[in-house]
Amino acid sequence: MSTKSINRTNVTVEKTVFGQTTAGRDIHLFTLKNSNGAKACVTNYGATLTHLVVPDREGEMTDVVLGFDRFEDYVSEASQKAGAFMGCTVGRVCNRIDHGQFELEGKQYQVAVTNGAHHLHGGQEGFDKKIWEANTIEGGVEFTYTSPDGEENYPGTLTVTVAFTLSEENELTLTYGAKTDKTTVVNLTNHSYFNLSGDLSSTILEHDLQVNAPFYVAVKEGSIPTGEILSVKGTPLDFLQTKKVKEGVEADHPQTVIANGLDQTLVFDKNQPAAVLTSEASGIRMEVATSEPGVQLYSANYFDGTLQGKGKTYPTHGGIALETQHFPDSPNHPHFPSVVLRPEERFQSYTSFKFSVIK
Repeated sequence: MSTKSINRTNVTVEKTVFGQTTAGRDIHLFTLKNSNGAKACVTNYGATLTHLVVPDREGEMTDVVLGFDRFEDYVSEASQKAGAFMGCTVGRVCNRIDHGQFELEGKQYQVAVTNGAHHLHGGQEGFDKKIWEANTIEGGVEFTYTSPDGEENYPGTLTVTVAFTLSEENELTLTYGAKTDKTTVVNLTNHSYFNLSGDLSSTILEHDLQVNAPFYVAVKEGSIPTGEILSVKGTPLDFLQTKKVKEGVEADHPQTVIANGLDQTLVFDKNQPAAVLTSEASGIRMEVATSEPGVQLYSANYFDGTLQGKGKTYPTHGGIALETQHFPDSPNHPHFPSVVLRPEERFQSYTSFKFSVIK
């Protein structure tokens, strides 16, 4: 974790009822607001970021994440069918596991197959669909979820925390922690879709993106890693220099053809910020810093124009997710950074999104 000084003294946290489950349980929304008027709204359903409002170059307060104004829309048939994972915390293991199979300490595990022939984002009912316990903390809120041994056929009782904190510098930081009573696998991320343009019904194709990532995780059909970590040089996944998102999305390259656009893990070097996303239209700039080794760039390739939220219709490529994480299918690739967590260890990770404006 960075040791930089973060000012959260003037950040307020307001708790309201966001909706009710079919069983009548209240779902809560926590609104974090700083003295500049920037705010982040997070709900204990899926530890989900619903709104993130920051000033544009004219000082207009602008929501920069796709999402919904009502809890009911997060659990609607349309949302489930879209498989959008809108703004949620994803686990126990995000991304894909080949055929839902892996070996751990000599034992074979079979987890749910939920994406073609593969496991995706934690299974049938991952962390995104759980109701988390919530506690307000300085500058934000911390969510806790205890995943019992055997849930989704993962081993070990795993206790997970994710804290959302807002600073006076318009920086939203997500801090993750986890501990287990049995050796297990953990790979956590947030699945927010960003659109900095000021118009959530527009695409992100004209956004500018720069990523300090000289390598990518090569995949085969089904977006399953081949095991190779290759140079981005000469590929549309080379964002070492700033370029338009559309240059990656619309490229005719085997990796982008498999993914129907951007849906690949890029491997960071050590430079921070790890990524910078900018909209010329609004002047909003977002810097991403993280302790994670990679980022899954996903350009909402399968949005089909039927999903609506916040009074807008979300088009294909209506947002871009920057899912900081360990690599997909890591349990099956020993040379990838390990996602194994043992009882004597503690999982810790952070990702921050800092907002400013360009003139």
